[in-house]
Amino acid sequence: MNVVIPKETLENETRVAATPGTVKELIKFGVEVHVQSQAGLSSHISDKDYEDSGAKIIDSKEKLFSQADIVLKVLPPTLDQIVLLKPKTVMVSFCQTTRDIDTVKALKEQSVTGFSMHLIPRTTLAQKMDALSSQANIAGYKAVLLAASRLGVYMPLLMTAAGTIRPAKVLVLGAGVAGLQAIATAKRLGAQVEAFDVRPVVKEQVESLGAKFIEVNSNEDEGVGEGGYAKETSEDYKQRQQDLIHEHISKADVVITTALIPGKPAPLLIPREW
Repeated sequence: MNVVIPKETLENETRVAATPGTVKELIKFGVEVHVQSQAGLSSHISDKDYEDSGAKIIDSKEKLFSQADIVLKVLPPTLDQIVLLKPKTVMVSFCQTTRDIDTVKALKEQSVTGFSMHLIPRTTLAQKMDALSSQANIAGYKAVLLAASRLGVYMPLLMTAAGTIRPAKVLVLGAGVAGLQAIATAKRLGAQVEAFDVRPVVKEQVESLGAKFIEVNSNEDEGVGEGGYAKETSEDYKQRQQDLIHEHISKADVVITTALIPGKPAPLLIPREW
């Protein structure tokens, strides 16, 4: 059985679906691992690193995909990659099945079985496969560092001989895995942090990290979905939410948006001129 690791083709995508360490684990199960040449360069992994772990390096994309029994990818496969796959191949990637409709149709037409890492349930049994949480942790952490490096003021309170410099005000929208990590990172840098989430149950977690929870008075299950995710709220709630957030966002130096609803596109926040 051949497990193949292709090179990600999307610009600015630096991840790769397997490391030399995970290649060794796969080989222990008796499979062959084929890695596309230069697949790991953006992750600082050379072809020699993969070869030393037991993988075979394949230069040709056509040869790589046509011989695959299992494909491990970060992003969903492109249509030109799917047509190279033989029937009954298994594809594992971060495919959002409710959004990547053309990809799902192409996989079906090619008789390829797809597994979406987005759909791994949030249960104790599946915790080791919860790839979304690991990526969300990194996103929340890096979001604060990126904001701090571009901010025109300091994150922490600074006492100087010339006077006191107030700490930056950070507003985090969404208190899931990424949001909580963003809150914790901003607090460690000394910022004043506020957070909003449609799920009242996360209030205790937000406050335990030292942030202020912005709360819209509503039914307890207004924004609480299945599996710990948020869900769509009523129009009345949305209006009261917008009014409340407008009040706080106008005073913030940094706004970090992490809120996601399964199956919905990520929110796009258009910055206005301050």
